[in-house]
Amino acid sequence: MKRKIRGKIRKSVYSEGVEGIERLIGRLLKKRGETVAVAESCTGGFLAHLITNIPGSSKYFRGGVVAYSDDLKAAFLKIDPELIKSKGAVSSEVARAIAEGVRNVAGTTYGIGITGIAGPAGGTPQKPVGTVHIAVAGPKGTEEKKHLFPHNREWFKLLASHTALHQLRRTIIFR
Repeated sequence: MKRKIRGKIRKSVYSEGVEGIERLIGRLLKKRGETVAVAESCTGGFLAHLITNIPGSSKYFRGGVVAYSDDLKAAFLKIDPELIKSKGAVSSEVARAIAEGVRNVAGTTYGIGITGIAGPAGGTPQKPVGTVHIAVAGPKGTEEKKHLFPHNREWFKLLASHTALHQLRRTIIFR
């Protein structure tokens, strides 16, 4: 029965024990000799915090950037300011550019980009509070996903950061 269930939800299962996703990511990256860097906006460094909570993370984590303002996104990550202006800082296109930018700047195997609206203010009908775009750039391209986590700021940051780690896991294993 266990094998049957696992076969149906294969991409969603990351552990059958108590291992946290950040520890699993570390094991995967170390085993493969791969590295990751992150560029965060709305999560304010929480993703980097989760990754660096694991002893030995310096073997696979090159670093992170908290680029909260649009001008820092452009300057630190070499993103065209026109892209941010035309698509908006919270967009699929900018999330992809953030992930690719941090990967290129840091020289890593993978780059993660997160941009969104943590709230409680700042949302619009088109982009409500809780909207987040997460992109993972890697050797086989960049994948971006849009999510909605309409919770308080702490929960938003937690959910977005863990979702980014799960997206990285799926990229490493299935792409």
